[in-house]
Amino acid sequence: MATRIVAIDGGGGAGKSTVAAWLARELDAPIVHTDDFASWESPTGWWPELIEQVLEPLAAGSPARFVPTRWGGPERNEVRIDAAEFVVLEGVTATREAFRPYLAYAVWIETPRDLRLERGLARDGGQMRGR
Repeated sequence: MATRIVAIDGGGGAGKSTVAAWLARELDAPIVHTDDFASWESPTGWWPELIEQVLEPLAAGSPARFVPTRWGGPERNEVRIDAAEFVVLEGVTATREAFRPYLAYAVWIETPRDLRLERGLARDGGQMRGR
């Protein structure tokens, strides 16, 4: 594969986005977020679209194209990720078994549950506690 995919995975609030942003700067790589595919309507069944729209095209040396999930907000524009030396795939389940044939590297971020909860509530608000 021309593009090496580096997946950053871990629980919510683990620090995946922070590590992915740092790594993307170091590698001069774009980031694809699993949250751009998951949604309230499809919290678990979104991953085949990520394979079809991102991983397969990049593996073939073609650009990836997708429209990020709205998450209840306004419509979002199409994103194009050109084949590059590296692309970072960030988010919960970014290292799932179905993605592994496309991954060059898989990183798991382990963070204590209490810290993850604190970060998640600070980021998303206390109303998210019951979800």
